[in-house]
Amino acid sequence: MTDNLAPQRDTTAQRDTTAQRDTTAQRNTTPQPLTATFDLDGLAPLRRSVADYAQTHGLSDDSVDGFVLAVNEIIANAIAHGGGQGSLRLWRDVNGLHCSVSDRGPGIPADRMTADHRPCHPPPLSASGGRGLWLAHQFCDLNIYSSGLGTTVVLTTPL
Repeated sequence: MTDNLAPQRDTTAQRDTTAQRDTTAQRNTTPQPLTATFDLDGLAPLRRSVADYAQTHGLSDDSVDGFVLAVNEIIANAIAHGGGQGSLRLWRDVNGLHCSVSDRGPGIPADRMTADHRPCHPPPLSASGGRGLWLAHQFCDLNIYSSGLGTTVVLTTPL
């Protein structure tokens, strides 16, 4: 009985196929979301957690600061206008990095949003506030769901 158990050569094509399969598997693996509740006292640690998650899950170094700034603006709005606290959920999927921020405040006035739930233009320069949604929208796509029971803003940025 003769065994043909000679070692097989690992060809370049086989290595390329294996690497492609491994990369696809990594891309299709959905990581655990980051969830947190927040108030003013927890703002700085939450910003660090958002930055760490964004970097770890594929957001380019050039985009992390803008994403964290956008999330911070929405969190600050939730604290200031939504009862002083809120909840955050951050996740990655094949479409990008997403962050949902929810509060239980009175909602965003209709004149601050367009019909398709996007922020309107910023207020006049003479106004003392009201730029948070507009600023966040400069860095991320926003979807805003608001009623008298609270507001949820979902920020999305491509990876």
